[in-house]
Amino acid sequence: MDIGDFIKKIENEIEEITPGVLKADTNYRNIPGWSSMHALIIIALIDTEYNVTITGSDIRSCQTVNDLFTIVKSRV
Repeated sequence: MDIGDFIKKIENEIEEITPGVLKADTNYRNIPGWSSMHALIIIALIDTEYNVTITGSDIRSCQTVNDLFTIVKSRV
């Protein structure tokens, strides 16, 4: 599991993110147009790609893409 691949998967799922813009230290909630729908997309992506269940609480507890990646990696 690699942070670069994780970021690419998120960029592919969320149309509002220009590929290459998202970084490990990006606060994903500051992405223009961020909404609860994007959180649901990320939850579904992680479930499908990594077979890991994360919750809305997990999403709210994270600040950066790396924080989210760390949670996923710990549950794989």
